[in-house]
Amino acid sequence: MIATPAFWYRQKTAGEVFLKLLLLPAGWVYGWLVRKRFDLYFPVPMVKPVICVGNMVAGGAGKTPVVLSLAELLQEKGYNPHLLIRGYGGTESGPLQVSPGRDTASDVGDEALLLVEKAPTWVSVNRHLGAQEAMDSGANIVIMDDGFQNPVIYKDFSFLVIDGVVGLGNKQVMPAGPLRENIRFGLSRADAVVIIGEDKTGAAEYVRRLTDIPILSASLAADENNPDIRGKKVSAFAGIGRPQKFKETLEAAGAVIEGWMEFPDHFPYDEEDLKEIVAQAEERGLLLLTTTKDHVRLPNSLRQKVQTFSIHLVWQNPAEVVPLIEQALQKR
Repeated sequence: MIATPAFWYRQKTAGEVFLKLLLLPAGWVYGWLVRKRFDLYFPVPMVKPVICVGNMVAGGAGKTPVVLSLAELLQEKGYNPHLLIRGYGGTESGPLQVSPGRDTASDVGDEALLLVEKAPTWVSVNRHLGAQEAMDSGANIVIMDDGFQNPVIYKDFSFLVIDGVVGLGNKQVMPAGPLRENIRFGLSRADAVVIIGEDKTGAAEYVRRLTDIPILSASLAADENNPDIRGKKVSAFAGIGRPQKFKETLEAAGAVIEGWMEFPDHFPYDEEDLKEIVAQAEERGLLLLTTTKDHVRLPNSLRQKVQTFSIHLVWQNPAEVVPLIEQALQKR
């Protein structure tokens, strides 16, 4: 697992600029290959609608909180959504309906164990088969967590999620930048953009110059059942797409961070990995915190020693979300 290159999100030095320029041809080839994959498939709509929540950058943009919120909004409208995920970090290829009492993060991945708390969740490397299993089991709408770049399955509506803090980086395709595909091509397949948090890079304005699809705003807020950390000294760690986002969340909640460690996304923890930070917390009497996504990947021997600090998505205008989807579904 490799850390995100700094030059993907900045070019402050001559070396960072040189790296980007050096890798541009490889990025062009990668982007071309992604587009050609879509030329090879002609997916047809499935019996029930499929909603996709994806992004265009490598790493975390906040897709899972969006999926959880969409599931809740659709349930409130009388839908029976099932959630579909590839199960990155797990060994199961599926299609498999996730069972919290049976499956572990090493089986189905960490995100699946979070999603199943909200709605029936399926793990399937083959998204089409997974969606079909979900529909056969009673789903009248399927929400995919990721899969925007998957050309095999038809999407009735696609949300493109952007982290407001980092935006689209240097707007280059991997390995020259963080993008999984060309921006214009990606936006041409999206039905709405969701910008999470303060738009510090001007992503909304940039998207508006390229397309007229709706741009929704949302933010992440701490859950009410979290431990009270205002003014408390804490030690924390995270292995998510952008670990700094978790640190910023703790600071915003008033925590005094005395210890901090970062790990790659989906990192499979063992006791040795966390030995230092656990020992520090115990020695200094610090509250030891991590994300809910990280907690499900901890060894059983450490779970009682680490508390979670969880977040949820807050839409700027929640009333506009489901009608956007239903308007698109009327065209089926």
